Amino acid sequence: MTEYHIPVMLQECLEGLNIKPDGIYVDLTFGGGGHSKAILEKLSKYGLLFAFDVDPQTKNNSIDDERFCLIEQNYCKITEYLKLYRINKVDGILADLGVSSHQIDCAERGFSTRMDGHLDLRMNNTYGLTAADVVNTYEYEQLKEIFKNYGELNNAAKIAKRIESSHENGINTTNELKEILNDLAPKGKENKFFAKVFQALRIEVNKELENLEKMLTQCEPLMNAEARLVIMTYHSLEDRLVKNYMKYGNCQGEIKKDFYGNVLNGLKMLTKKPITASEEELFTNPRSRSAKLRIAEKIQTI
Repeated sequence: MTEYHIPVMLQECLEGLNIKPDGIYVDLTFGGGGHSKAILEKLSKYGLLFAFDVDPQTKNNSIDDERFCLIEQNYCKITEYLKLYRINKVDGILADLGVSSHQIDCAERGFSTRMDGHLDLRMNNTYGLTAADVVNTYEYEQLKEIFKNYGELNNAAKIAKRIESSHENGINTTNELKEILNDLAPKGKENKFFAKVFQALRIEVNKELENLEKMLTQCEPLMNAEARLVIMTYHSLEDRLVKNYMKYGNCQGEIKKDFYGNVLNGLKMLTKKPITASEEELFTNPRSRSAKLRIAEKIQTI
């Protein structure tokens, strides 16, 4: 049996959180529980850890520990659900935005470009539109915008046209989608091309950027003074939102100032450049190659 998910940059995340033994922490992307287990090891009997995940399969990895609570909800509902547990402030928030190895390796989930399976791509595969619904019902303009904005693909218009022309027969599997688009992939860069195609569909299906922005804007108000925000991204669209939020206090990257000219941002970015995986980790876990880790701290107000 393979491990559900190897936690990426585990030690770097733990160091970034600067864990206080009696503190309250949140793991927004529980997955296989690797990061959560490591956080619990650093907490005293008075510490608490809350974890979020929308994938119903992750409850199979839940941790039997009275200090731990798994909340089966999207992380964009962090404030709402922490309040149910009477938690108004926390000492650290961690999010690993990557797709878990388990999701990629389950062909039927549709996340992998290597295996044939239903074109699903939902993080929670119990409700909502699938990627098959998107490619079979969205019109040309909608499809073009998705592949242009979420996949950053130069030939988004051609991709959209090809998919729309297949509406009559339908596209239901990952291989069917690849066959239809195969000749649009640049020679020698087929894997990268399809990774971007699937990324675009995944972002649309799960409203990933929208939910990420909602989550980020809730973090700073939830954090105690000197609390840490530790986020790992895997593509430029996510990274831009995280960097802007940590640096400017908003996801748009706007410098907002108060009446006295002070920048309105309760966070201080601790990583001028994102932390990336070591050569050793890249060798043992190739999926860490695109990971970028950014850390910010809540500013102590006088």
